[in-house]
Amino acid sequence: MAETTESRPASSPRPEGRPSGPRPPHREGGRPGGDRKRRFQVRKKVCRFCVDKSPFIDYKDLKTLKFFITERGKILPRRISGNCARHQREITVAIQRSRNIALLPFSGDKSN
Repeated sequence: MAETTESRPASSPRPEGRPSGPRPPHREGGRPGGDRKRRFQVRKKVCRFCVDKSPFIDYKDLKTLKFFITERGKILPRRISGNCARHQREITVAIQRSRNIALLPFSGDKSN
């Protein structure tokens, strides 16, 4: 019997830069290069209002509220600001109240 070899048609060549054949198995841990150590440790963000034990968030305290707004006027999300869920809701309400009485702008500068 004659052995047949599978070959790719000439019209569809293999993309350059990709190795041919099956992928090699990964090391334990599920990631390639799992032996490497992290160069830095990610610190868990803590809620600044829980640490200070502040009783409430004042909508008239613009210095504090501006910390939680981007320069375009958007409210920072909880994963970026590090607030707990309760204080993030209070921050959102305080920002909305101060916007409604024109202490804070609804949007940032439109400088293109």
